[in-house]
Amino acid sequence: MRSVPDYFGCMVFDDKTMKSRLPKETYKAMKKAIQDNKRLDLSVANVVANAMKDWAIEKGATHYTHWFQPMTGITAEKHDSFISPTEGGNVIMEFSGKELVKGESDASSFPSGGLRATFEARGYTAWDPTSYAFIKEGVLYIPTAFCSYGGEALDKKTPLLRSMEAISKQTVRIMKLFGQEMTAVKTTVGPEQEYFLVDKEMYDKRKDLRYTGRTLFGARPPKGQEMDDHYFGSIKPRVAAYMKDLDEELWQLGILAKTEHNEGAPAQHELAPIFTTTNIAADHNQLTMEIMQKVARKHGLVCLLHEKPFKGVNGSGKHNNWSIQTNSGVNLLEPGETPYENAQFLLFLCAVIKAVDNYQDLLRISVASAGNDHRLGAHEAPPAVVSMFLGDELNDILEAIENDTAYDAKEAVQMKVGVHVLPRFPKDTTDRNRTSPFAFTGNKFEFRMLGSASSISSANIALNTAVAESLKSYADRLENVENFEEALHALIKKTIKDHKRIIFNGNGYDDEWIKEAEKRGLSNLKTTPDCLPALISEKSVELFANHKVFTREELEARYEIYLENYCKTINIEALTMIDMVRKDILPAISAYIGVLSGNALAVKSACGASCTYEMATVGRLSELSDSICKKISEFEATLDNIKAYSDKLEIATMYKDLIIPAMESIRADVDEAESMTSAKYWPYPSYGDLLFSVQ
Repeated sequence: MRSVPDYFGCMVFDDKTMKSRLPKETYKAMKKAIQDNKRLDLSVANVVANAMKDWAIEKGATHYTHWFQPMTGITAEKHDSFISPTEGGNVIMEFSGKELVKGESDASSFPSGGLRATFEARGYTAWDPTSYAFIKEGVLYIPTAFCSYGGEALDKKTPLLRSMEAISKQTVRIMKLFGQEMTAVKTTVGPEQEYFLVDKEMYDKRKDLRYTGRTLFGARPPKGQEMDDHYFGSIKPRVAAYMKDLDEELWQLGILAKTEHNEGAPAQHELAPIFTTTNIAADHNQLTMEIMQKVARKHGLVCLLHEKPFKGVNGSGKHNNWSIQTNSGVNLLEPGETPYENAQFLLFLCAVIKAVDNYQDLLRISVASAGNDHRLGAHEAPPAVVSMFLGDELNDILEAIENDTAYDAKEAVQMKVGVHVLPRFPKDTTDRNRTSPFAFTGNKFEFRMLGSASSISSANIALNTAVAESLKSYADRLENVENFEEALHALIKKTIKDHKRIIFNGNGYDDEWIKEAEKRGLSNLKTTPDCLPALISEKSVELFANHKVFTREELEARYEIYLENYCKTINIEALTMIDMVRKDILPAISAYIGVLSGNALAVKSACGASCTYEMATVGRLSELSDSICKKISEFEATLDNIKAYSDKLEIATMYKDLIIPAMESIRADVDEAESMTSAKYWPYPSYGDLLFSVQ
């Protein structure tokens, strides 16, 4: 039996493989280009490409693809074989540096937000050498950026890499002030991934799951998650087998899958990796979601990544654990033993505080989607109000700095658990706050608002750029001061005073906090249409343009794409609801009414019994059937009327204000009807079947 270290990363053209297969000088040139963010010379790329091709063929690969992340939110690929014709009708296997470095893809059918006309089809993929190539199912995958003929970013990787350069540039300036010379730093991320597993046979019988990824109808089962018995519970054999196979596939691709457990809702689970460089983490998370779904099918399961697949139980999120690290591996958000004496840490902490306060709207936009709107603020995820949790110790330190008072450092307290045989251990200086959108968790920040299905790139683009702006303002102010220590203390003190409103260590689920947040002037952007306009505000345009992350045109394009995706998502859900009601649900209710009515007539004729159950059920189901029929007709008319509008924000707002409430109203009637209709006649597997069938 092979061990994990034997096969971990075996399908990755990683540093170890490059070192063994590339000439020494080529390897050095490759490493230097990556470390210094420099363009790779074509002669070097040719040598790398040939070695990569030979390695891939030895692993059974016959094709290669430039793997990229368009603004669809998923990945894209076009496979080309290594074969080239020779005289005599034979072929050889070739792969050049030019093919490695640049590819061409038809850009016309990908979302562009108006950056490209439909007839302007040319798009380019450019190799990202900082993210290792890998082999999957006989194909060499080369991570790439995707841009238009005019150079505009058409993907999520390009602006992510730009944002990483921006924060690296400003961090290097700050570190120089502390006497530390370096050429670059990197941000790191470990994204925790939540998901549901349901039986594929039942999934196939649910049109809503197949078309939209979530259930549009479903009466609550007798048991949900109220017993808290699923969270961290014993993993069922079928799920354990799935997790084992998933780990093996991820490990072969060098993905650091670390933690797996049952989550809070029935049929819900979580996978968490070890942190790595942000753009690699983004690539790995896209791969993880894809492989989760592929492996599930092998086990007769379906992996649901929608943020809210089931009403009445927790939805799924993605916690983005973010930090800043030097090339030597020093975490700049590590407080050390005495954070109150660590001026460097305090400055970086303040930079994040300032960034989150100044750009609350951008962080909210970075996690906005129709699916995530169902989850945020639903007492299973943070509210839509962005705030920061720092914990008692850091909060006390910041208060002492602001008030120019001495900080009374607390000794580590020994935890006593009341059982003498158990060891004592130091108590953490702060508890965790699971209701906070943006929480400091020891040496990193956990951004907890992301939705399960979304790419982590958008959140990290916003976070990197906002923090880069804070650091730039600090460097501009500190670089030429006469007394660095005095200026540094004044700067930290001013940041605390100006931005302490964003810090909240209490219960984010409490309605009183929402009122308090509004008093503090914090934004409460509850839905996607509410928050998206801020993406193209002058403040946002200036931020991204100054750090060369987005141009105005690229931002406007994304604004159009996000609105369009929101509208299309809800429109598909609305059409699916109409289809289910008209073709399946109303006929099922009618059939059951007919059976009950016939039975009642037969019983009354036979013995004169009152048939209370049958008559009461027929009466209520008839009322519900009439109500559903009336509502669905009005719903169709409203949906049709929206087609007359052209402004995307106006359309999105109508979907939010008219279509979603109408869907909820129809659902309420249908769910009540399901609870009264015999399971034999109901056309779909129930919530109980979906949530509790996988053992």
